[in-house]
Amino acid sequence: MKDDPLLRPYQLKHLAIRNRVLSTAHEPAYTEDGLPKERYRLYHSEKAKGGIGMTMIGGSSVVAPDSPPAFGNITLYKDEVVKWLSELADDVHEHGAAVMIQITHLGRRNNWNKTDWLPPIAPSHIKEATHRAYPKAMEDWDMDRVVAAYADAAERVKAAGLDGLEFECYGHLIDQFWSPATNKRQDEYGGSLENRMRFGMRVFEAVRDRVGPDFLIGARLSCDETFEGGFDEAEGHRIAMKLTESGLFDFLNVVRGHVDTHEGVSHMIPTMGHKSAPQLDHVAKIREATGMPTFHAARIQDVATARYAIESGKLDMVGMTRPHMADPHIVNKLAAGLEDQIRPCVGMGYCIDAIYAGQAVCIHNAATGREKSIPHVLKPAGRKKKVVVVGAGPGGLEAARVASERGHEVVVMEAAAQAGGQVLLTAALQRRKEILGIVDWRLEECERKGVEFRYNCFAETDDVTAENPDIVIVATGGIPSTAFLKSGEHLATTSWDILSGSVPTGKNILLYDDGGSHEGMTTAEFVASQGANLHYVTPERMVAPEIGGTNYPAYLKAFSDFGVQTTLNLKLESIAQSGNRLTATFYDEYGRTRKTFETDQVIVETGAAPFDDLYFELKPMSVNLGETDLDALVKYGTQTLSKNPDGGFQLFRIGDAVASRNIHAAILDAKRLLMHA
Repeated sequence: MKDDPLLRPYQLKHLAIRNRVLSTAHEPAYTEDGLPKERYRLYHSEKAKGGIGMTMIGGSSVVAPDSPPAFGNITLYKDEVVKWLSELADDVHEHGAAVMIQITHLGRRNNWNKTDWLPPIAPSHIKEATHRAYPKAMEDWDMDRVVAAYADAAERVKAAGLDGLEFECYGHLIDQFWSPATNKRQDEYGGSLENRMRFGMRVFEAVRDRVGPDFLIGARLSCDETFEGGFDEAEGHRIAMKLTESGLFDFLNVVRGHVDTHEGVSHMIPTMGHKSAPQLDHVAKIREATGMPTFHAARIQDVATARYAIESGKLDMVGMTRPHMADPHIVNKLAAGLEDQIRPCVGMGYCIDAIYAGQAVCIHNAATGREKSIPHVLKPAGRKKKVVVVGAGPGGLEAARVASERGHEVVVMEAAAQAGGQVLLTAALQRRKEILGIVDWRLEECERKGVEFRYNCFAETDDVTAENPDIVIVATGGIPSTAFLKSGEHLATTSWDILSGSVPTGKNILLYDDGGSHEGMTTAEFVASQGANLHYVTPERMVAPEIGGTNYPAYLKAFSDFGVQTTLNLKLESIAQSGNRLTATFYDEYGRTRKTFETDQVIVETGAAPFDDLYFELKPMSVNLGETDLDALVKYGTQTLSKNPDGGFQLFRIGDAVASRNIHAAILDAKRLLMHA
């Protein structure tokens, strides 16, 4: 492993970086009052413990009040930020990694109704599609104060002891000046590329003057906006060359694309279904042209691809940012020859989409962002116990993995012929097959720990009690529900029927989606791609409100490609037979009217009803009568309830066996219940 390209040290001017692996700047929304306090620090120090060479903090750390924190950003315009940055830097350094920060002014990529209700500013009065605010066109005094704000922020960063900083230069204020799509000025800051770069150069020069010649400075920039009206690859190369020739920069962190729309973001930060490392060759051209130390991250999810990026000379430091949310110990495992034990990033983009719901979490690592309460590596239990897990979906597999990691004897009973649960349904859509990594990794970990699996085993009470268990986890999941229908329930086809292949896809289909998430949209894309004439109907006021901005563009592209008809604001009430066709009746709550549609097949997606018969049969036999101590659960404590002296085991149910939720919820249930068991 000594010769592994990823483990080779890298010298960036005076900074010795222990290997070539980088976590690029991103904002997980772990700040408190705009400050990177304990949770933020522990999240990054875990990666340092895990062996990473360098971690970049503060995706889009903001330098001025009229660039308020849109998604939990670090507020570098506060003097008190220095204390928290310093603690974070000391912690990361203590574990052997380098740490830098990204600084920015968001410009028009924000809104006016945040924090101090100041209008966004930009080169010109042009709205950004994503944030929907019309910015104020900057005046001369705006430019002066923002330049000063950048310099002040950089001074705070240096005072805190970080190793360097990078400017965010795609989609934010500096790049908004560069792009002819957003810069329509008629003064010395608009028109020619030299003029469009004038404001940015003022910022860069002011920061360099403030921090001195030895402090490391880089730029994360797009060198091709990839849309009509923006700058193209040729002009992007010229921008990179001008930054290089200025002598102000020590490295470039290169990406490709634009982020002013969700469709743009979905390609800039590519998710499941995109090819691996789609921007790598473009970035290599910039490195070759400029000769600058070059960093890059965009769907480089696995060690083999990262290794190739370094060994081929395309990059100097390779970003594995989302992979480190899945497993912050990638480098340590690699160095120890345990590459096969690295928890894979499956590219769902749940981490970034979840930011706008409150905070970034990995779809299948419950410890990420919860380092204070949930350890990434568990300690052995004091006493070996017998654990029976019923159900081998994501929650059940996580329960088995965690219990076996603690040293317990584990038996898993699964009714189907293979593990995976609803994940197998998702994987029916070719574009989303990568999700199987959630299952495959857990199966491999369980096998390594000696977990016994019994497939085609529809567990009943006697099957469970015959094992003399200490703990029973009911992870039986849910089943599709059509009980909401007033009539015609027997005429409905469920999304599970279609994705499992148990019911063939019709020619003319009406799909009713009352879940608003991936389940319904996956089914819609699946049937549309099979050539069906699809009418998608939802009671929501928009399509798939539960799906985040990096994921829904792929579904809407499929809707466009296959001509899917969409109807909003209708609730399905009943289905009736009409000769050899079906009539679906809907209620329009707004117009207080009913509408009917005729079709060949009605597919229904309304979440999953808990499949909990076994749980209720076992409940009176358990020590805790099936009760979960919620206070202990949310405080990550030990479950100790004892309500039945005649009970023989602790009993818990998790995931969809409790209520219809998602993969992360099921995995978190399992981890919290069993990490102290």
